[in-house]
Amino acid sequence: MIEYEATTDKPTPVNFTSHSYFNLAGDTGQTIHDHVLAINADRYTPVDGSLIPTGELKDVAGGQFDFRSPVLLRERLEATGGYDINFVLNKAGDPMSFAAILQSPGKELVMNVYTTEPGLQLYTGNFLDGQITTSEGKPIIKHSALCLETQHFPDSPNHPGFPSTFLRPGETFYSTTVYQIRY
Repeated sequence: MIEYEATTDKPTPVNFTSHSYFNLAGDTGQTIHDHVLAINADRYTPVDGSLIPTGELKDVAGGQFDFRSPVLLRERLEATGGYDINFVLNKAGDPMSFAAILQSPGKELVMNVYTTEPGLQLYTGNFLDGQITTSEGKPIIKHSALCLETQHFPDSPNHPGFPSTFLRPGETFYSTTVYQIRY
């Protein structure tokens, strides 16, 4: 569980996240190609050539961003080259909602993600090139892990249609994300 809490004495944008990498096979020598992923989102925030959101909210239906049903990552990663995109989570009435499920090859491990946040950034390690190594000296290669970063939408202060990230004096920001792993 990750919990964030913040207060401020001046209006300020607040958008915390955790850039934790996951490979449920437990070996960065293996890619995430054989992992299965589903994301509870009907929309995403398209980006420009610099990976900055355009301010639009687009439907995922039937396209490369449709993870509403479980998807074997191999097919998508080979077709797209990888992901670094924010999904607009389908929020139920309860502030803590189901966001995603990741399954290891063979489905020995399953990770459910729950959050109070409105968005989930999927990053599939597209820029990992082996220059960073594990504590055992093994190179960490492209698509050897992925991030499921719960957060407000990137670049929210510049897009009035996105949920606000501004925290004002007298307010308290509070956010929770749970990564639940089961066998």
